[in-house]
Amino acid sequence: MSLEFESWYLLVIPLFFALGWVAARIDIRHVMQESRAVPRSYFKGLNYLLNEQPDKAIEAFLEVAKMDPDTLELHFALGALFRRRGELDRAIRIHQNLVDRADLSQDQRMKALYELGEDFLKAGLLDRAESVFRRLESGSHAREALRNILDIQVLTKDWPQAIQTAARLEKLGCPAQNADTAHYYSEMAVAALLKDDFAAARAHLDEALRENKRSARAWMLRGDLEAKAGRDEEAIAAWRRLEEINPSFLPTVAERLVQAHIRLGRQEQVIVLLKAYLDRQPSPDLLHLVFQTVAEHQGWPAARQLAAEELKRHPSLRALDDYLQASNAVQPESVEGRLAQDLVHRQVSRTAYYLCGNCGFKARQFFWQCPACARWESIPPERVEHD
Repeated sequence: MSLEFESWYLLVIPLFFALGWVAARIDIRHVMQESRAVPRSYFKGLNYLLNEQPDKAIEAFLEVAKMDPDTLELHFALGALFRRRGELDRAIRIHQNLVDRADLSQDQRMKALYELGEDFLKAGLLDRAESVFRRLESGSHAREALRNILDIQVLTKDWPQAIQTAARLEKLGCPAQNADTAHYYSEMAVAALLKDDFAAARAHLDEALRENKRSARAWMLRGDLEAKAGRDEEAIAAWRRLEEINPSFLPTVAERLVQAHIRLGRQEQVIVLLKAYLDRQPSPDLLHLVFQTVAEHQGWPAARQLAAEELKRHPSLRALDDYLQASNAVQPESVEGRLAQDLVHRQVSRTAYYLCGNCGFKARQFFWQCPACARWESIPPERVEHD
């Protein structure tokens, strides 16, 4: 029995080898046929890429795309590459040609349309970009299209439309837009305040706080509204909400608090309040305001003592600048002191910036929305010292 099995096994092995040889020949022929079908420009493009000649590679791939209209993914890849390189005219032509083709499926046409909208957006052709994205509002690209429409509306400061678009994004399952929407209402409130339209400003701020009860900006603007209407007590109450909502914004409202208390004849009370803030939220910017207020209402010796204590607890160039200023005011005959203070002050002015935590944008003034990356509240309300 064992001999019969072994003999049968020996007969089968050559058969397997023969079948494998035939299959290999078929595969080789298939590969050779496919390689002959691929245009030479394709291999030229690959060769240019391997030799780090991207411009020549792009031209070779463009030749392939012209010769073979079925290379759809190559068209998309080239269009995206041109957009990244800033060659927006070429990207637009490629994607527009794809949109105009009659042989594309609906999904492929929608993808080409979306890429065309991205081209227009990067080119700054906002009207054309929005028109394209509007055609995609109900398809598979609805979320991405609406996000881009929202970005366009924010860029053009069309706040009512931005509010509606943000609500639509939430309905599509996107993350809550409440914090940003509160800023849209706040922008409308700012515009109303500039026109002294207190009723409209109040209505917009009510909506902002309905969207985000912890909106530091909305509470600050509520205080501004009350102060402008001559209601300093109500203004102080609104600004002091930041104590519990977001203490990091206390330096931003500190000067407002000082002016309101002065109008009410409560200078000493506001100094006590700001010193308490300083203990709770150490800040060179807040220290500088407290320092100025103390110098004005309690004299330079008291201001120097305050700066000296803060310099020991939280050393910074701005604290040193305040201390040297007070020292020179107490002892004005010191030439060396004036030179030192002037040097430190110039260094502080040169190196203190507001810094975006998202993109690294530097600014001399505070922005609620970063001018570079357009993110809301990505810039902390405290300047930082850079080398």
